[in-house]
Amino acid sequence: MNRENRNWMYNKYVDNGRGLTNEFKNGVIEFVKWAQQQTQYMDGNKIRCPCKECKNNKFLLGEDVCWDLYTHGFIENYYNWTSQGEPIETCYLPQPVGTSYYVPDEMAAWGNYADMEWEQRMVYDLVGSSAFSNNHPDTYPNNDFTAHSNAGEGPSSYFYDVDALGTRFQDVLKSADQPLYSDCDGHSQLSAVSEFLNIKSEYNLSENCMSRILDSVGSMLPRDHSLPDTYYNMKKFVSELGLPMIKIHACPGGCMLFWKNDEGLTRCKFCNEDRYKPMSAMSHKPRKRSAASKLIYLPLAPRLQRLYASSATAKYMTWHVEHDTEEGLMCHPSDSDAWKHLDRCYPEFAFEPRNVRLGLCADGFAPYGQFGGQFSCWPIIITPYNLPPDMCMKQHFMFLSLMCPGPGNPKKRIDVYLQPLIEELKQLWDVGVPTYDVTTEQIFNLRAVVLWTISDFPAYGMLSGWSTAGLMGCPVCMEKSNAFWLKNSRKPSYFDCHRRFLPQNHPYRKDKKSFLKGRVERDPPPPRLTGYQILNRVQHIPSAIDEPLEYPYGYKTDHKWTKKSIFWELPYWKYLLIRHNLDVMHIEKNVFDNIFNTVMNFKGRTKDGLSSRRDIALYCDRPEIAMGPEYEGPYKKVVYQVTVEQKQKILEWLIQLRFPDGYTSNFKRIVDLEKLSIKNMKSHDCHVIMQRLLSVALKENLPANVWACIVDVSQLFQLICSPVLNKKALEDLHRNVPTIMCNLEKVFPPSFFDGMEHLLIHLPWEARRGGPPFYRWMYSFERFLRELKKKVTNKAHVGASICQAYLTEEVSTFSSFYFERDVITRRKRPARNDDIDEGMYEQMVSIFNYPGKGYGRQTHRHVVGDEFRIAHTYILVNCPEVIPYYNDFRENLSSSGYGNEDIDHFIDTDFARWFKQTILREAATGTMDPFLESLAWGPETLVKCWSVYFVNGYKYHTRAYGNNKPTMNSGVCVPTCSFDNSETDFFGYVDEILEMKFAGEKELSIVLFRCTWVDPVMGVRKDDIHNLRDVNHARAYQKNEPFILAQQAAQVYYAEYPTTKQRISPWVCACTIRPRKVVSHAIHKNVDIDIYQQEFFLAPVPQTIDEEIILEDFTGAEIEPDPNDGNDDPNEGSQYEEDWNFQTEDTDEDDYIDNTDPDTEDEDE
Repeated sequence: MNRENRNWMYNKYVDNGRGLTNEFKNGVIEFVKWAQQQTQYMDGNKIRCPCKECKNNKFLLGEDVCWDLYTHGFIENYYNWTSQGEPIETCYLPQPVGTSYYVPDEMAAWGNYADMEWEQRMVYDLVGSSAFSNNHPDTYPNNDFTAHSNAGEGPSSYFYDVDALGTRFQDVLKSADQPLYSDCDGHSQLSAVSEFLNIKSEYNLSENCMSRILDSVGSMLPRDHSLPDTYYNMKKFVSELGLPMIKIHACPGGCMLFWKNDEGLTRCKFCNEDRYKPMSAMSHKPRKRSAASKLIYLPLAPRLQRLYASSATAKYMTWHVEHDTEEGLMCHPSDSDAWKHLDRCYPEFAFEPRNVRLGLCADGFAPYGQFGGQFSCWPIIITPYNLPPDMCMKQHFMFLSLMCPGPGNPKKRIDVYLQPLIEELKQLWDVGVPTYDVTTEQIFNLRAVVLWTISDFPAYGMLSGWSTAGLMGCPVCMEKSNAFWLKNSRKPSYFDCHRRFLPQNHPYRKDKKSFLKGRVERDPPPPRLTGYQILNRVQHIPSAIDEPLEYPYGYKTDHKWTKKSIFWELPYWKYLLIRHNLDVMHIEKNVFDNIFNTVMNFKGRTKDGLSSRRDIALYCDRPEIAMGPEYEGPYKKVVYQVTVEQKQKILEWLIQLRFPDGYTSNFKRIVDLEKLSIKNMKSHDCHVIMQRLLSVALKENLPANVWACIVDVSQLFQLICSPVLNKKALEDLHRNVPTIMCNLEKVFPPSFFDGMEHLLIHLPWEARRGGPPFYRWMYSFERFLRELKKKVTNKAHVGASICQAYLTEEVSTFSSFYFERDVITRRKRPARNDDIDEGMYEQMVSIFNYPGKGYGRQTHRHVVGDEFRIAHTYILVNCPEVIPYYNDFRENLSSSGYGNEDIDHFIDTDFARWFKQTILREAATGTMDPFLESLAWGPETLVKCWSVYFVNGYKYHTRAYGNNKPTMNSGVCVPTCSFDNSETDFFGYVDEILEMKFAGEKELSIVLFRCTWVDPVMGVRKDDIHNLRDVNHARAYQKNEPFILAQQAAQVYYAEYPTTKQRISPWVCACTIRPRKVVSHAIHKNVDIDIYQQEFFLAPVPQTIDEEIILEDFTGAEIEPDPNDGNDDPNEGSQYEEDWNFQTEDTDEDDYIDNTDPDTEDEDE
């Protein structure tokens, strides 16, 4: 059909208004016929209806679509039929009048983009993007986002007057050409200002300090220099590079915003608080009154547009559709079910790969520290997920969107402050913003969607509307959590709330002794409600915007809803699989604190006190440890606590542990041996101890069954926190986690099980649906908040000072993308264990010239005799180009009747000599590859020796060099395969680091580690159930095979098992670590990502300590509405008894959620 002219879509009525035009009626018929041919965008024989009522959210029959369009007409500006399967066309996006690509005369003289100076490239990208997007601060009024958005007018309201563009950037364009002073070749005025601005932002220098520096530097330059003399002038100079900030007046109590229809009010319409601060009685001069409370809003759209304005970031914004992930693994949110489910629900959104998926984080912090009273700030942070793992979640790509005014916690009224952001998010979904993509030099309509929110557990309740405190605090189980109030401990407990997640025939369900005494569990698990069902529940609950001071009827008795969350205003919110994330970081820390404090019996922090023992007598059948009201004797010994001697031994062991560089903090600072306690432990310390050290610390100090159930929890976190998740392993863990929880309940008292322990039951499901927790936990955001805290320079106006400094940082970050390579910024600062040597060979050749860097003093020595032969042979057999010769050598020996052991002996003694003879013989008869000739002659005998070497993100020391250091960087592990294809791990120490060179046309360099190995059979024992590897260094490997390639090594540290026994075992635990640089087979490339020292290998699924019990699927059905069912009751028809199996890629159609709007469905009824 004709796609050039679609004006008929909005030429609906005849001139007198009494009937439809023939043009419109014929066009609708042609549209329906065309849409019915796009079968991949249909639901059976139904198509999406684009009328003003359905808004492409409903699938209807063709005749029904015609009727709706005749009745209601098309939605506004729907010239491009993307929801019916038409590709996005830029011809349907409004274009600036007169030109598509406006280039000022000053820029035209710069020539080709590749030949420009870096500051010229920056201005070129900025001007190009600004020609098509309205992101200038002057266009944003101070109080009302809708005043500049003009949603009713569509995207065209975002465009600039192109004639004014050259004037706006005139100063910036000139400064890019103007040298800093006469005859200055190194810097222009713009480049110098950009670098000074970056220094100011990076080191949080005060404005006065920056002005002093500029003045001092200016006095050293020639008199004709153009460097600004004060920070104020410098900031004014780059103001055109900045992004907008809006201040909106708010009620001091957080009840409302003075914006939109309420902009003219002077008092709060709910609490009657004055909008303005009281005037001083001593002031006689009339002046403008200052608002008592201000919300600072930084619009999101211009910041997303700037990602496409810079050539340094725009090319990575489509990584999520270009990367290749191995089947069954997840390394990025784009691999998750939540992402793919949204794509299936909205294929027209998924069709444009440049559309942005976002995460929203809300968290508070005290800007004054522990001495600042109750004052807290609550920023709202947005982060895009389109970027690859080495860029995603970095601070440069986290956008401060809102700064909620203090001084207190906004609680449920956070929705009041979220209003401007939600308005913009709705516009970014419904309309989008025309955006210039610098990589393609095209305009496209940018849309965005919030995949989920990220917060700690209290903020989870603030954002979702379901209070997470007290009874019924679980936002998944809701009122069916079965938590109860402990009479003596006076707090809620989730004890014995997990047997119902087990299969119906599981023996734990009938156990009347190990759980609540005399109780048999017959209930099914609570259903996990979909967004559609939750929306039906909160449909008639007032929002915090309508009733900020009241709680709904039935609160705390029938439900815990405090409000209808403002996020339900987003059209897609009810279709998301995960709307609010459980924060693994805080859950892990709280679970660890409960376990460690209870096991170690730290006074004041243990969950095993007198009240707890009395609760045991009241609720459990454990007479051996129960202490009733009449009991006055000493505390009875429990199996889950260590003795005082064991406690002291464990704390001494923590202090003496030696970890690799940067692995964790110094435990000497947090362990108090005099008081036998630990204080000020950070979340990351808990993370390391929980996953790597707890099983080692307690193995010799607790009974086997108690130790095993704690190790199961440790392994649960190991698997969930892996940067690459295995879908099958998560499904197995999902079925096993109820047994893990029940085993804990059989050991620990009811007071131990607060809300954090209960949340473990839901973590495997979220990990399977949402992907790696690295993108969904609070670690990265807590770091961002720490940087914001450093920006507080005016304690009278905390939020404003933070936002002003953040705006400066945005400009400096944008300009830093264009700095020359030798300019070091925070973004380009080398990593802690950087292995890139600027003097290294630029190109790898096979296994040679691998990226790595020696450090410190180097020595030289000669390698000769057997040592030379062994090293040369090892290099040859690990070189892919030599494999054909290696196979021929083995086959010749095998055909002569030699066995594997004899063949290995001949390889060690004769292969290098045979290879050299073979290559030289072939070279004499014809042309031979010079590379193979270099290998055949062997390396030079004079080698470099290093004491420190960086490779693959690891830092290695030789054992002699690191003996007296507090860290251990000499432990090494190499996994190998034997002839029966069984994997064998070699553990040992690095004794020497050698760099060998081969002569030839290309200089080849290779680094070898000479190691002392433990016998892999007699000196290593494996515990696959609990994922432990023990090593006995007294049992040395007898074969003379000391060398490995540096790139083959994985780093380990060795930890003894703390014990009070007289005889100390020679066996130590070998803990394999991984560096921050992830070598991921899931995405077939190296990426830098903060993974918080997770183990390289995927942890096994935790096993139950009762080996006789066969784990089966447990019930927990995710309820999804039937597309043909109009029932609004989320509980009616729920399949409580069916086994829950995760949907796979083959069942996408079954996982589809009906796009029916509950509001319109109620009206139909």
